[in-house]
Amino acid sequence: MSVLGGLEGVVGGLLVFFAPGYFLTKAVYPEWRIRGVAATRRLVEVVTLSFVLSIGLTILVGYGLLSAGSGGFVATWSDPVLEGALAGVAAVGLVVAVARGAFSRTPPAGPRGTPEAAEEGAWELSQELERLGRDERRLEHALRVSGSNSPERTKIVAELDSVRAERDALRRRREEEYAT
Repeated sequence: MSVLGGLEGVVGGLLVFFAPGYFLTKAVYPEWRIRGVAATRRLVEVVTLSFVLSIGLTILVGYGLLSAGSGGFVATWSDPVLEGALAGVAAVGLVVAVARGAFSRTPPAGPRGTPEAAEEGAWELSQELERLGRDERRLEHALRVSGSNSPERTKIVAELDSVRAERDALRRRREEEYAT
């Protein structure tokens, strides 16, 4: 096998197994960066999505070429129609990714997934109630541990009453919203 044949194999493998999916992934998720605390997880996500998407695109493009041609199509190195089509898909993905800022130094803003304050959902409510429950347990423990004449005892009791009042108000407000 010659060097040119090996290079053709590497380029063909990248076109079939990685490049179209990678550039389309960057086009759809331009804000994804492989940096910071979640870099390993993000790397696995990008590589996996690129691989799976590339194989899916290869199947779809191959099926399209098979259906479009009257005599069918044969993927050979002397007639690289499939590779040309996949390179075209990868080029379109690259252009869209660059236009959306996927390769810029600062990532574009991600999708706005945070609800407005008035649109707090069940997940946010349960998180807030869980936080208040943790605070209440922490304060009850501090109250048990503190001495009966401790100067901090009145401060802890006041904070505990505040946490309980906040929890009760939150539950009442949500029950009223659900009732209407």
